[in-house]
Amino acid sequence: MTARTASTNRVGAMTALALGVLSYGLMQTMLVPAIGALQHALHTDANGATWAVMSAPLLASAILTPLVGRLGDRFGRRRMLLLVLAIYLIATLAAALAPGIGVLIAARAAQGISMAILPLAFGSVPDVLAPERVHAGLGLLSGLVGGAAGIALVCGGLLVDHASWRWLFVVGAVLITAALVFTYLFVPESATRAPGRLDPAGIALLTGGLCGILLALTVAPTAGWLSMPVAALAVAGVALLIGFAYVERRLRFPLIDMDLVLDRRAGIVHLAAGTLGAIQFAYYVLVPKLVELPVTAGGFGRSVTMAGLVMLPSTLVVLPASAAAGRLVTRRGAHLPLIAGLLATAAGAGLLAAAHSALWQLAVCALPIGLGMGLVMAALPAELHRTVDPARAATANGINTVSRTVGGAVGSQFGAALTIGSITTGLPITFWVAAATGIAGAAATLTLRPRRSPAGAGAHPVKLVESAMNSARGGR
Repeated sequence: MTARTASTNRVGAMTALALGVLSYGLMQTMLVPAIGALQHALHTDANGATWAVMSAPLLASAILTPLVGRLGDRFGRRRMLLLVLAIYLIATLAAALAPGIGVLIAARAAQGISMAILPLAFGSVPDVLAPERVHAGLGLLSGLVGGAAGIALVCGGLLVDHASWRWLFVVGAVLITAALVFTYLFVPESATRAPGRLDPAGIALLTGGLCGILLALTVAPTAGWLSMPVAALAVAGVALLIGFAYVERRLRFPLIDMDLVLDRRAGIVHLAAGTLGAIQFAYYVLVPKLVELPVTAGGFGRSVTMAGLVMLPSTLVVLPASAAAGRLVTRRGAHLPLIAGLLATAAGAGLLAAAHSALWQLAVCALPIGLGMGLVMAALPAELHRTVDPARAATANGINTVSRTVGGAVGSQFGAALTIGSITTGLPITFWVAAATGIAGAAATLTLRPRRSPAGAGAHPVKLVESAMNSARGGR
């Protein structure tokens, strides 16, 4: 192979990985401003639209990502990346053609497999680039995840206002198709394989437990928060998750290594991630809904595009905050930015609860949420590196990402449930609860004694790459 051919293959492979990550980043938030439009177009309520936009894909991704990650380690990342992209494309086309909310929710759940693109793409970078370029490649892909969110919010609004919500999935399908073709042509197969077996019992218990809790939140507003169906679903969900923990601790190759969940220090860091996810996605659900609701229903009666523009400022501060947090972690450690980030998100939620009577208030008061997101997302992996054995840091980061995903699913469904009757009363309650949750998360984090060694100090580059490879995976 000539040097020119090798260079072309590297560019093609990185283009393939970037397109895959970009398609995930766009579809994750492009539908957020369209919740109200989906309610009207598909004749559903807020719960149905929230399940389609947020809860279904978040729940599915929390379950599917660790499974797909393990399959990628065992059978090859390129092979699994092609399979994931193919399923993602089929699900996206099904969503574009969905005749009703039921089909759309099912298609969005299938789209949840797209989160597995992240660990598969990150894991493929060392097979594509020279060792001295690996960190730059990982940085590019990570930046696309966050950078795509702000673009997606505005683009989603423009498409819904001037075309149809179905075009959101058409745009996504074009990107996924391009990623699929480029992956087939340029991405090499991974040379290593990891041992292990599938864990069907763990998958079933985790799925049942998460579904039970989310269904309890869904039916509570209509059946009553203390009604028998709600209590039965909640108790069943908790019992299944306890059973999941019991089973996983006794397996040689568990779906999730429970030692990295139940350890006090690691557990608090996972709690911080879940707290961030709950606040983040409650904000994603409620602010677009408030902006788009008619004035007679307590909203502003504005367009989907305006909803995206209102949310854009808080999204744009995430990346600068994350970069600043990286420098702070290097100098002072991860403890300070982690606590500060949780308190910032709590402050943003509190401000939104107190001041949401004007569009400018929604945009300005949410800025601390974006600031806190950037700080916490940069501090979480660094804190885990100080918390767990370095040989297990990659798996711990994967569990942490799943914790944030589960928190997001609960937060989005909780916010939708509280605002079914009246957004003017449900929105302040939701954001006050979110603020209290953020403060509680920060208080729990305060109990961790800060470690003085800087993030990544003395860490071998291979260990850092392994951590990035699994930062979006739910354990091995």
